[in-house]
Amino acid sequence: MLDISFEQLKSMVVFAQVIEQGSLSGAAKHIGISRAVVSYHIKKLEEHLDIKLLNRSTRTISLTEAGSEYYQHCRIIAEQASAAYHQIENLKHKPVGLLKITCPVNVGLQTIVPALNEFRSKYPKIELDVMLTDEVVNIMKEGIDLAIRGAPLPNSGLQATKLSTLKTCLCGAPSYFKKYGIPKHPTDLDSHQWVLYKLTSSTLQLSKGSRSFSIEMKGTIKTNNAAARTAFVEGGHGLARIPIYDANPKIQNGTLLSVLDDYQMQDINLYGVFPPGNAESKKLRLLLDYLKSYFTKPSLL
Repeated sequence: MLDISFEQLKSMVVFAQVIEQGSLSGAAKHIGISRAVVSYHIKKLEEHLDIKLLNRSTRTISLTEAGSEYYQHCRIIAEQASAAYHQIENLKHKPVGLLKITCPVNVGLQTIVPALNEFRSKYPKIELDVMLTDEVVNIMKEGIDLAIRGAPLPNSGLQATKLSTLKTCLCGAPSYFKKYGIPKHPTDLDSHQWVLYKLTSSTLQLSKGSRSFSIEMKGTIKTNNAAARTAFVEGGHGLARIPIYDANPKIQNGTLLSVLDDYQMQDINLYGVFPPGNAESKKLRLLLDYLKSYFTKPSLL
């Protein structure tokens, strides 16, 4: 139960504003009440507390020692009231406007587009312009609000926030393993064919405990598209390191098999990259937070 009246709480907020604005007149103007009402609240506080809070002259005010201590509590109450108001206002006014997004084709179709489907249902007033491409788009030139990238693009002048760390696995088709055999150890990989994804390194790193292995991947098929890479692997043309979100459905369907699962491989760090001027955009912050939450789904990790 409150041991202070609502009128006293109001007076505490008025007192905090007097200190913030530097004068009774400034507080009156800021709050939207008369100077006389401000003076009344200060007088009632001092009478209730039975102590002087302000030293007043014709031109200036200053805090007494007691007033300085009391102001700190009043300031916190005022700030919390303001924060509560703004939080409710944010809930009342749904974000609106256009978000232009670009991301690689495969990760876009399999993770970003499903996430945007859910996001759009929650925030129907936000318009989406989604560009799926495996080419690196000039964000500033194209007016992109958010780009999904596998790296934060250092020294680009852009800002980045990490969305997720995606696991990968080493896969091949049953038809490929029937012809070339299943590798039992990383050193067996030297004799295997690979489907090469040109946007990543051609060196595969594997580790187990304190031991690590570096495999140079060589093959007669190269592509700059992740979906095409997976399709060529399914066709029996070689091995590839494939993200779990892409590989799992195909492993369950029997078109891919994963090997050397007891070895660790490089994860894929997924970033949201955006122009620094967009950092305070409410709709962009909502989307970034939503994507981070979406990528905690077990099927994507």
